[in-house]
Amino acid sequence: MKRTTRRRLYAVLRFAVLGVWLLIVAFPMYWVVATSFKPDHEWFAWPPVYWTKTPTLENYLTVWTGLSRVYRTQEALSMQKPWLALQHSLTIALTATALSVALGTLLAYGVSRYRLLSDTRMFNLLMLRMIPPIVVAAPLTLYYAALNLLDSVTGLVIVYVIITLPYSVWMTKSFIDEIPLEVEQAAAILGASRWRTIWEVTVPLARSGVVATFMFVLILTWSEYLLALILTKTEVVTLPVQLAKYEGSSEGRVYGRQAALAVGITIPLVVIGCLIRKHLVRGFSFGMVKR
Repeated sequence: MKRTTRRRLYAVLRFAVLGVWLLIVAFPMYWVVATSFKPDHEWFAWPPVYWTKTPTLENYLTVWTGLSRVYRTQEALSMQKPWLALQHSLTIALTATALSVALGTLLAYGVSRYRLLSDTRMFNLLMLRMIPPIVVAAPLTLYYAALNLLDSVTGLVIVYVIITLPYSVWMTKSFIDEIPLEVEQAAAILGASRWRTIWEVTVPLARSGVVATFMFVLILTWSEYLLALILTKTEVVTLPVQLAKYEGSSEGRVYGRQAALAVGITIPLVVIGCLIRKHLVRGFSFGMVKR
């Protein structure tokens, strides 16, 4: 077999594997979107209904507007108008992400330039994130009860900053490491202070990496469920917790309503990702380009 033929066969095989992988990854998302447009009797139909012939907006109307033609009872109220949960999720996720990335960038700069933490301590910092959230949930509940932080936005912001800070430090450090030290030395020779050098030289050069880190941490905080469920009760509710409440007393889980809310939860992340896609591509390929 000729070398050119082998290369073509390898390319075809590679695209075939990537195509299969894409189908496996994309199918759950497709199924959620398809279920959100199905009428009730097709949620559990056999054989499965991959795309309904009678699409309906009933699930979206029930969840987002409360204009349901099916649910007229009190139990439907818990399924409708999750706007308060959306407001809480936006406030908590954006605040926690901004604080985590800001603190993580400063700490990463210190580690990169001044070796504030050794490699072992940096590894230990990342290992803290590997601890299952359920392990820290019980002691956190006791501390939060004593500090009156249970069921509060501030309490969730604090815990999200703590659990995402290791990711922020590790990701931004790799981008700062790629910036030549000579650039900062040139700024110092021209009379710039250390803080001015960081904010006007280092951070703009690592901007794409910081944006990529922001997006990654935002996804983590936006989709976190367990700690939000344990540390909140009635005053504060996030969208993942709201999603779990979609269950009728007579018919069990209402998957169509859950799918409609899940689509709504995902749209903000998709929109943000599209708006900053240039920074994401540059950020994830930053180290490769520099080399």
